[in-house]
Amino acid sequence: MDQARWEKILQWPLLAASVLFLISYSWRVLADLDGPRFLLTALVLVTAWLIFAFDYLVNLYLAPDRGHWFVTHLFDLVVVFLPVLRPLRLLRLVTMLPIFQRSPGQAVRSRVGLYLVGASSLLIWMGSLAALDAERSAPGANITTLGDSVWWAFVTVSTVGYGDYFPVTGAGRLVAVALMLGGVTLVGVVTATLASWIIDRIAAFGQDR
Repeated sequence: MDQARWEKILQWPLLAASVLFLISYSWRVLADLDGPRFLLTALVLVTAWLIFAFDYLVNLYLAPDRGHWFVTHLFDLVVVFLPVLRPLRLLRLVTMLPIFQRSPGQAVRSRVGLYLVGASSLLIWMGSLAALDAERSAPGANITTLGDSVWWAFVTVSTVGYGDYFPVTGAGRLVAVALMLGGVTLVGVVTATLASWIIDRIAAFGQDR
């Protein structure tokens, strides 16, 4: 079996695993589960992790040039080790939308725009859940409710950082670092997309004259 066929076979199972992970993790944190329900969500989360890890290892094995594939697919490796990033796989669904049947330039910008909205929403949601899960029971914590964590995640990913809420645990600080890096990346993509749009407008204006 070649790598392209394997990726086609695993496309929908990976998306299903991402959805189940998002639902299970959200339920686990928001409901503060224990007992059988906690074990159920733990089973779903572990199963999703195994699916992503297995897919990564098989892709690495099937790659014609494993060193090159490893270097160019670092995000897939990060997804295996950082659970909060797994729902970002859902963004691949945007490539199936009819909006991408436009001209190449328009399709790229439309895709980038949808990725930005989707990535920002997922980063904020998963970051707020991870922070709430790590912080709410810690001594001296000030991120103790969903509202607090969503607000903190929003200002962190936007790189504003008012300082009214801040993590006090090691896990919470790691989430903060991930959100800040994600925010800087999103700002860079927005700038590049805006620049591309302006250049296209200028070129179109020059052709109309």
